[in-house]
Amino acid sequence: MNRYEKLAEDIENLIRKGVYRPGDRILSVRQASQQHRISITTVIRAYLLLESRGMLESRPQSGYFVSQRAAGSQDDTNELRPTRPIAVSASVDVSRLVLSTLRSISVDDAVPLGSPYPDPVLFPLEKLNRYASAAGRNKSLRGVANGLPPGNPNLIRQIARRHLENGMAVDPNEIIVTVGATEAINLCLQAVAKPGDVIAVESPTFYAMLHAIERSGMKAIEVATHPEYGIDVDELAGIIETQKISACMVMPNFQNPLGFHMPDERKRALVELLNDADIPIIENGVYNELYFGESHPSTLRSYDKKGMVLHCSSFSKSLTAENRIGWALPGRYRDEVEKLKFLNTLATPVIPQLAIAEFLERDGYEHHLRRLRKYFAQQANLMRTLVTRFFPAGTRISSPAGGYVLWVELPQQVDSMKLYQLALENGITIGPGYMFSITDSYRNFIRLNYSTPWSGEIEQAVMTVGKLAKACAR
Repeated sequence: MNRYEKLAEDIENLIRKGVYRPGDRILSVRQASQQHRISITTVIRAYLLLESRGMLESRPQSGYFVSQRAAGSQDDTNELRPTRPIAVSASVDVSRLVLSTLRSISVDDAVPLGSPYPDPVLFPLEKLNRYASAAGRNKSLRGVANGLPPGNPNLIRQIARRHLENGMAVDPNEIIVTVGATEAINLCLQAVAKPGDVIAVESPTFYAMLHAIERSGMKAIEVATHPEYGIDVDELAGIIETQKISACMVMPNFQNPLGFHMPDERKRALVELLNDADIPIIENGVYNELYFGESHPSTLRSYDKKGMVLHCSSFSKSLTAENRIGWALPGRYRDEVEKLKFLNTLATPVIPQLAIAEFLERDGYEHHLRRLRKYFAQQANLMRTLVTRFFPAGTRISSPAGGYVLWVELPQQVDSMKLYQLALENGITIGPGYMFSITDSYRNFIRLNYSTPWSGEIEQAVMTVGKLAKACAR
């Protein structure tokens, strides 16, 4: 099969699965050429072949669109598909610290430098609320049945298309919509491991990973993680040789709290190591859309040849934190995750799903993201500049390649919990390093959120935290 025939076959399969529907515009010739790393001539030949088959139609000055004649070739993804019958049968501890820290964020007038969430003013909440209101008036959408797994077909199709636009073709039938990425992570962990099992995590790691392990009665083992390159694959290989690891949980792109972008060759090496050892990988991709570079980062899923990578993500960091809509691509564990979703929470609220699907289809999600990425990159530079200027000598800071958090290493004398209390007394929240590990390895570290629009109040708060840190360092 020639390269243009292979591309044509791939696009036709996407049309048949409903990722592209009649009237949808497909990738431009230039975009397809760049994404698939083939010549423009090859793309044109593929598109002409699909046009001759009646699958595509060209429109002058506009590009190529899925033809109405292709409708009969599509799978029906507007309705929930019947699934196999579901048989229904009747030593980590950081959650208390995290809960108390998150509660402090809601203290009246507190400056939220410790918040794990992006500032909600950055999101198109009015548009989303209008779509939600319209969906709420539709009586046919009422009832739990509309939110049963795997999720709303329109949203699933939009998620599949978004992955495709970012260079990763997925089968929409694999996608399971969840209540945020947190539920997706919990379900995937339950699907691959059992209480008492040992789970490998980055160090430091995002505390939602530790919560999932704690909730499931499992044990965590921390693996050294480079602030620019990610988890130490060689160290992980050594751990695997000495003890049984049931799964590995990582955030390879713009990890919270370090902010690194794991290089492609290290991603490939990590997946190959764990594939060879038959160890599942739970990949947290919630920050993937918030990159500062020129192109979307690759995923671990892209290098997986055995269906062992369970990819989790959500819209909470890029579009709306209020609606709590996420999803999982569980690979070979898809059926087990769907069953666990049904047993754990039964359904995902359908109205937020519909509102997000409408926004993705109609309102320029990519334009919104470009603006958000540029904004976060500028904010990161501002925060780094202020911390460098006003924090004590010997302070080290991360160089985030995406996202909206900065990881700060303070002098050894500084205890981040004491600094946290002092900052709170001054009406400022910070994220103490204790939250990101099962040990006290990060007692002199803090995480700062730079998503709030810059103001005199924010600047003064950063300066105050710096002064307090200097006092603690004496």
